[in-house]
Amino acid sequence: MIRRVLRLPAGRFAVAFLVLITFLAVFGPALAPFDPLQGTDDALAHPTAAHWLGTDYLGRDVLSRILAGSTVSVLGAVQVALIALVVGAIPGILSVYFGRVFEWFTLRFVDTLIALPFLVFAVAVTALLGNGIPQAMLTVGILVSPLFYRVARAATLSVARSQYVESAILAGASTGWIVRTHVWSKVLPPIAIALANTMGIGFVVVSSLTFLGIGVQPPAPTWGGVLASDLGYLNYRPYAPLFTTVLIMVTVWAFNLLADVIRDVAGESGRALLAEQGSGRRKKNDTTRESAVASA
Repeated sequence: MIRRVLRLPAGRFAVAFLVLITFLAVFGPALAPFDPLQGTDDALAHPTAAHWLGTDYLGRDVLSRILAGSTVSVLGAVQVALIALVVGAIPGILSVYFGRVFEWFTLRFVDTLIALPFLVFAVAVTALLGNGIPQAMLTVGILVSPLFYRVARAATLSVARSQYVESAILAGASTGWIVRTHVWSKVLPPIAIALANTMGIGFVVVSSLTFLGIGVQPPAPTWGGVLASDLGYLNYRPYAPLFTTVLIMVTVWAFNLLADVIRDVAGESGRALLAEQGSGRRKKNDTTRESAVASA
């Protein structure tokens, strides 16, 4: 699947940008030119050669705070996606095979999660468990898990009714073997699409919570915190929120673009699309060679 994604220009762009964001999450704090927590007397300064994005109301370098805060934003989005994957996808697959009682309880649990107000419940549970990113991401991941449950269940139901799965059941194959051998490979593409979308949702949620001061206590740098501090001084630096806003928007857009590319290349339609592109490229090369020979 990775090779198919990289064969499309949109897939290459999305993967390249997300690799850059991952690089910033790992090495961003080390690349920060200044201490992101150290204030100076040069408050609300405009961009200069020393401070490329200017300084905030306490004189802290904005670029350093964005680089240092990338770790929290990326790890928070990863936590949301992994928790939602485990809590949603595994029960969704097993609900097809574990009988009506297990199916009924999981469906009612998913319906309950869908009925809960998203951010309100996340804020309430975070206040109960403690103001930290792990607690907030645990809550958000559980609230997002119905998406994975429904995707995994629908894909598993379509595979479970196929003849080769029924033959494996009649032959005495265990549920675990059927899931590993036949079901997982068919369920993986829609789960990958949901995972990419959830990463984008995770970025928005992490940025929203840190914007409100939930999950990370100031003065710890976060993308949402940097955006919140910039919004308070628009009279002095009206362009300042654009830096963090564009970064968040492009990151979420890259995840959504990756999800669209995975959807396009998955299954028979994806293979047909790539084959059509390959034939078109070959025809173009043949035409170019014929023109070169004719001109010679």
